[in-house]
Amino acid sequence: MRYLQISFLLIGFLFTVSCDTDEDKKGRFLLKGNEKLDENDPRSAIHFYAEALSIDSTYGDAWYNKAMAHIQLGQFQEATLDFSEAIRYLEKKDEAYFQRGLAYLDNGEFYKAREDALWMQENQAENWEGFFLGGLVFEKLGEFEKAIDSFGKALELNPENSDLLVNQATIFYYQKDFSKADSLLDKAQEINPLEPNLHNVKSLIAFEKGKYQEALEDVEKAISLNTSQPYFYNNKGLYLLYLGDLEEGIEFINRSLKMKEDNPFAIRNKGIYYVLKEDIISARQLLDPLYKDYPEMELLEEYYLKAQN
Repeated sequence: MRYLQISFLLIGFLFTVSCDTDEDKKGRFLLKGNEKLDENDPRSAIHFYAEALSIDSTYGDAWYNKAMAHIQLGQFQEATLDFSEAIRYLEKKDEAYFQRGLAYLDNGEFYKAREDALWMQENQAENWEGFFLGGLVFEKLGEFEKAIDSFGKALELNPENSDLLVNQATIFYYQKDFSKADSLLDKAQEINPLEPNLHNVKSLIAFEKGKYQEALEDVEKAISLNTSQPYFYNNKGLYLLYLGDLEEGIEFINRSLKMKEDNPFAIRNKGIYYVLKEDIISARQLLDPLYKDYPEMELLEEYYLKAQN
């Protein structure tokens, strides 16, 4: 009887497997990938999404989620290619266009990002994300008035979005209009006081006003809300340099560079550290090539000239 029972169970198992459709299999691989993504294991997630796509190469959800896993790994070129496949097969395409546009921005392909923003604005005019993406593109291109206008259109569609207010405030910060920037940041803080970028921009404005301790306190709030942002650590390092704490300052600048080694602002700040330490050889190794590429960068000319002298 025991043998017959085991045989019966085995036959039942084989029957179940044989009835397992490709639709079921690819769905299970998608779910496994999603679980790995939730566990912050994007490499394993990509493996499972690829398994799903080996069963059905037109599986739009798998292409989209695979692209998001590449984003987590900082693989923006791979992400844009996967988002393009997702756009081919997904019925609802606007979020894939938005995410692809953001990936293009991160990859330095600003004009391709602008094309995605325009597609969204023309085809999903009620979606604020298209105008938000357009504002980010204009910001990268230095077209600040157009960026403010685009963020404003996004705010009309989503007036309670603190991110949009912070992005507008950032443009006014670039333009040295600190009064308008502060006003927008106050509105954003009423909506969402836990927005990390809000506190980072406040720190930048405080630094410009020479309030270095206030700037430090603001960026520390930003870091407490988002510990994965290299720009926050870099800013904290700079403020510490200006407060005279050189060694702690360079620790945070180096931490930022480990997270994003090609950040020119962090390279500038490391050069400033060496100028303050009177290590002119090290300072010039960093600041001389940087000055050729970014002569208009804030603070760079001042410390570049100090290093020359």
